[in-house]
Amino acid sequence: IKLTMRAILRVTAVALAARGAAGLELRVRGGGDRVFSAAEAKGGQELEAAKTAVLFIEFQHEFTAEGGKLHGAVGPVMESTGMLAKAAKVAAAARAAGCTVIHAPISFEEDGSDNPNRGLGILAGCAADKLFTRGTWNAAFDEAMTPAEGDLVVTGKKGLDAFPGTDLESLLVANRIETLVLAGFLTNCCVESTMRTAYEKGFNTLTLTDCCATTSEDGHRAATEGTFLMFSSPVTADDFIAKLSS
Repeated sequence: IKLTMRAILRVTAVALAARGAAGLELRVRGGGDRVFSAAEAKGGQELEAAKTAVLFIEFQHEFTAEGGKLHGAVGPVMESTGMLAKAAKVAAAARAAGCTVIHAPISFEEDGSDNPNRGLGILAGCAADKLFTRGTWNAAFDEAMTPAEGDLVVTGKKGLDAFPGTDLESLLVANRIETLVLAGFLTNCCVESTMRTAYEKGFNTLTLTDCCATTSEDGHRAATEGTFLMFSSPVTADDFIAKLSS
């Protein structure tokens, strides 16, 4: 039996819609993978705690602590923004308000065999320097950002964007999330990559400008004052906490 591509897409869309959670249905739009259709996109809506998730990206010793191989590179921006203490404060406020708190760690096998692009760019650096090696202190969560009871932890993160190859999207859909708030490392790499995808998928996307850090002040500002404005609503930690209590 021969099926046209249109028929295949129609059958797939019906199957995906049947798996939707309380109106959050994965839909096929000409082969796309948006969570929300154009009519359902959530960008710009008012914050509702029960439908909000805060995603903390890579708050791991490799970045956050003395002895981490990347701490020296990100330490100055961490210090200038106070991002670690502010992120912990946001996490506590988000839990108290009824938001979903999610952590997205990254890790690799020691030989880098699970690194998805180990011959190029920043992932080549991860392989060469054996960064975030699975099971080591370096890859462990910072004590200030250890997941609490009830928090969710993304599995499968090997690349920069927290969506590909992970269960992040399924966690968001299962928990009926419409607003995704982002914080972490690196401002202009993993946070920015995840922000762009969340925006494309139709989430109301917020970025916490003083809960992120990268390897230079210039790089941090270029993201928080540039690309963040294109693909999210940038806010400070205090502004976000105020929105939760308003």
